[in-house]
Amino acid sequence: MDLINFIKRIIRKIIKKTSDYGTLVMFSHTIFSLSFALISLLIASGGRPEPETLFWILVAFMGARTGANAINRVIDAGIDAKNPRTAERQIPQGKIKKKEVIGFTIVCFSVMVFGAAMLNTLCLILSPLAIFLMVIYSYTKRFTWACHLILGITSAAAPVGAWIAVTGQMGWIPFFMGAANTLWVAGFDIIYGAQDVEFDRANGLHSIPARFGVKHALNIARFFHFGALCALVIVGFLAKELSVIYFSGLGIIAALFVLEHAIVSPEKLTNVKVASYNINQVISLVFLSAGLIDCLI
Repeated sequence: MDLINFIKRIIRKIIKKTSDYGTLVMFSHTIFSLSFALISLLIASGGRPEPETLFWILVAFMGARTGANAINRVIDAGIDAKNPRTAERQIPQGKIKKKEVIGFTIVCFSVMVFGAAMLNTLCLILSPLAIFLMVIYSYTKRFTWACHLILGITSAAAPVGAWIAVTGQMGWIPFFMGAANTLWVAGFDIIYGAQDVEFDRANGLHSIPARFGVKHALNIARFFHFGALCALVIVGFLAKELSVIYFSGLGIIAALFVLEHAIVSPEKLTNVKVASYNINQVISLVFLSAGLIDCLI
């Protein structure tokens, strides 16, 4: 009986720790770059990716994405502890120790590098650059309001990397796919950052809302999202695998962008999380679904 209770306690601890890490690295946000990576992969492979290539791309992607979020939480732990909005996160609350997360990050980045090595030499050569971007992003809010764009560029490594994994070279399609991913992520990150404008200013942190004010920041976010949509339209014209289904998906995405920006304003920031995360999760799924159907039929 004591053995059974012991096993139950161990299982509960494992479940609790897994849940804490899942929250720490925000697994639910994986879709933001995964959708771009998968569509880039499908276009690059003509809609018929090699199973082995698909597998190693997913391995590298999950290692990179998970490690990036983990190291971000370590680097920002001090800032998170000061901000009432983030003070309940795992590291400030002592639920997970920094040393644990650093070790977890090293494992994740090692998985990413191994996955890159299994794809091709160029992916392996570029993997240190990807790690550099994922680490340096967390420091950028300390010295530049362009941190949102750097986050976007880091996220864009997913579709660009997927293309290079298949073709071994760069091209116009991954360039515009990466540009779309950059502007899209930067746009909704600006919206999300609007809720911390006073905290950022008081603590010497940099962001577009803190630098230009919430009103102008939201206009910049609109401009970024319009640019992202234009880049995706160009991808649709360049990729022979994409047609009416893809463009119909872009029409839905355009409507969701309008909704996203309609529900937030300088006077009404209560919907910031819905606008920046929930609606963009739907946008990711629409983009993924439309691209998948068009590439596979």
